[in-house]
Amino acid sequence: MKHAGTQPSADTPLLRQYQRIKAQHPDHILFFRCGDFYEMFFEDAKVAARVLGIALTRRGTDANGEPVPLAGVPYHSVEPYLAKMIRAGYKVAICEQMENPRFAKGVVKREVVRVVTPGTVVEENLLENKANNYLVGLVLEGERWGLAALDFSTGEFSITQFEGPSASATCQAEIARLQPAEVVLLAEERAAIELALNWQASQAELGLGAETGEPTREGAAEVATRTPEDRPAIAALEGSMPLARARELLVRHFGVHDLSGFGAEDCAAGVRAAALALEYVRETQRAQVAHLTQLRVYQPGEFMMLDATTQRSLELVANLTDASRRHTLLEVLDHTATAMGGRMLRAWLLKPLRSPERICERLDAVGVFVGRGVVRAQTLEALRAVHDLERILSRAVLKTANARDLVALRASLQQVPKLRALLREVLTEATLLQRLYEEMDPLEDLVSELVAALVDNPPVSVREGGLVRDGFDPKLDELRAIAGDSKSWIAAMRQAEIERTGIPNLKIGYNKVFGYYIEVSNSHLDKVPPTYIRKQTLVNGERFITPELKEKEEIILHAEERIQELEFEIFERLREKVCQQARQIQRTAAAVATLDVLVALAQAAVSGDYCRPQITPHGPDAELRILDGRHPVLESLDLGQPFVPNDTVLDHRENQILLITGPNMAGKSTYIRQVALITLLAHVGSYVPAREARIPIVDRIFTRVGAMDQIARGQSTFLVEMSETANILNNATDESLVILDEIGRGTSTYDGLSIAWAVVEYLHNTKGRRPLTLFATHYHELTDLEGILPRVKNYNVAVVEEEDRVAFLYKIVRGATDRSYGIYAAQVAGLPRAAIRRAKEILQSLEEGSGVHVKPAGGRSRAGEETLQLTFFDVLEHPVVERLRAVDINRMTPIEALALLAQLVAEVKNSRGSS
Repeated sequence: MKHAGTQPSADTPLLRQYQRIKAQHPDHILFFRCGDFYEMFFEDAKVAARVLGIALTRRGTDANGEPVPLAGVPYHSVEPYLAKMIRAGYKVAICEQMENPRFAKGVVKREVVRVVTPGTVVEENLLENKANNYLVGLVLEGERWGLAALDFSTGEFSITQFEGPSASATCQAEIARLQPAEVVLLAEERAAIELALNWQASQAELGLGAETGEPTREGAAEVATRTPEDRPAIAALEGSMPLARARELLVRHFGVHDLSGFGAEDCAAGVRAAALALEYVRETQRAQVAHLTQLRVYQPGEFMMLDATTQRSLELVANLTDASRRHTLLEVLDHTATAMGGRMLRAWLLKPLRSPERICERLDAVGVFVGRGVVRAQTLEALRAVHDLERILSRAVLKTANARDLVALRASLQQVPKLRALLREVLTEATLLQRLYEEMDPLEDLVSELVAALVDNPPVSVREGGLVRDGFDPKLDELRAIAGDSKSWIAAMRQAEIERTGIPNLKIGYNKVFGYYIEVSNSHLDKVPPTYIRKQTLVNGERFITPELKEKEEIILHAEERIQELEFEIFERLREKVCQQARQIQRTAAAVATLDVLVALAQAAVSGDYCRPQITPHGPDAELRILDGRHPVLESLDLGQPFVPNDTVLDHRENQILLITGPNMAGKSTYIRQVALITLLAHVGSYVPAREARIPIVDRIFTRVGAMDQIARGQSTFLVEMSETANILNNATDESLVILDEIGRGTSTYDGLSIAWAVVEYLHNTKGRRPLTLFATHYHELTDLEGILPRVKNYNVAVVEEEDRVAFLYKIVRGATDRSYGIYAAQVAGLPRAAIRRAKEILQSLEEGSGVHVKPAGGRSRAGEETLQLTFFDVLEHPVVERLRAVDINRMTPIEALALLAQLVAEVKNSRGSS
């Protein structure tokens, strides 16, 4: 982020050094280490004071004699301040002291060691434990997209690419799934990418200055508050990234001959995206990135596609109320004991598998822990002692890990033998468990050294001593002994020298001028050995020094300092050994995380009384059958009454589209969502909340539920509804599952009913786009479609009427209903009694066809009331229906169908106007 104006010049050596380094990082806030503080000067100080809420002071003057603005934060607690800066849309350059100030000649040497950006943070307090923090590299080659997803905090690095007419939509869905903290792209491609992903905006919307075109601080902060799928932080790199250079960067980093070992040779756009992300982190971190050890290539078809709308509607990982994980599917399933497992579970929910073999492999493993309660409990207990191995390793590579991190690593690896022992009991019951057993490496040598070297409760700082155990390093033990009892050491040396020289009255003393010295009286000067160096002559004797004594003097005087330095050297060697084991630690971490998720899913299955679903390939005979299915989130809540389960049968022979009618509040939306959630859970490899479930493989789950506008994009509720419906009609296939709730309710009755009718016909009749569909509606006229379209079936939510009350049974039964009980729902919601009475009068008049008596304002009598005859759309007798029946929908294109619809709507409106 560039700041307007130039920094004032200054004459002091410190400020000159600051300005030289700042000039190399004009787009960043420079955290400049000065002793115990990170200090900021000039414009950076003003920005920091405002964003962080800290004092703005002055230090010295610039070349013009003006006071220099100053703000600072303590280095030992910098993370909360970093978090605020990042969330406000700024990038921070960390400038450290590169030498000990005690020994510096002149200004302490300083260098920027890393740049903290939203996509490259590794600090524990800046990250959510159970969610990934992705940096996405993105390139666009014509209609082909390349995408790289890098979680720098864990070392996860994967690539893919998208081609074909729906490539942009598929890429956008993948970005929505990843919810990246930051996207890096080439500056020359930025405009095209933002346009294709609907990220385009005016200068004002992007927070750009009207004159300079550069981001303003206020604009950047506003942009940073938007949701990740709408506008992640964007880093645009200058230059180009040709394929040859991209391959060279990756080959050199991974130390391989070519990329064929990763399966990346046929993923050219993905390779370019990966190189872009790698170059960005190397440029910003100024350090080796040895924890990036693997590059995984995945194909979009490996996973069920879930766009942003589906993720929101089904409340998979964030609810619709406050975007937290409360009352979400993730919350219900998350019995994980580790942060790594929590992240993996979240990833599994957003990337359901499409391979029946891989799904069943997971189900087999979950089933083992469902049936082995003791093993499940013991495994969970061991997992609770495992820390976040992935992020500890990342901090070690970046040299930000402290001794507590290594102790946590040690404690975690000590659980691996226990986990392997538990897996050994069930190896033969699931192939996935056998693989996890093999991938877990106890790393005994590393653990043994960490046990021998580090104390159990080290301090946070790694430069102030107290890290290393006694007995680990003889030199350190000697220094500690000296620092602990220098008088005893002096006494021991004096006695040793008396015995060696035969001088009985030899003394060892100290003064500030000469330091430590040996004093010999005149009577024994003839016994002084030649190794003594004369330093001072006295009346009664002479004083000497020796190389050994001066060495010991240095040790004594600087023992504490040397202790701190030596402990830090030992710690750095240990940290480097951890980095050398990066690949093994990552494999072990991934295996432990997978085990954690499997145990968590088993725990959820046992707690919720879930069943194992039967997974079948998709095809003409595929059937989705759920017996006594339940909504996993709602049934977990204490709603004061038991959850009512329901059955579902969908197939391509007779039950492709289920039209579900019934009252408000009776459970239609709950029912259609639970079918989607059960289907998704089965693809995750989880047991499902049902008595029995047979689930075919689906490629996508589409949802269109609820009412939502996007004012910032100029889209009304109805336009959002139509956009989401269009996405479904254009992209659903025979292998999709579609969930539709109240299509067409956002506009007039005629328009809405016509659209809903056309949508059902399109999904039923369009070859290649005949998904299994659940369609909840209040348009009772649609139920006539069962007699017209052979694969449409009517279902409704059962109710019982008792006098003036309605009892909802929450049971889905065969057949249609022609009542919505909306007035009853309004009564329950608290509408005034007078309004409810009046609504009942109007409803009765309409049902009797006698028209509505309009009451004058303030009047109670019927005298003077006007009768307003309201006519409603009679589907079976209206002339528009005759026009529609004469149309062969199978021979029409979507554009022709929409044109006909517009024509019919216009005719209806004209006929109403002329009458």
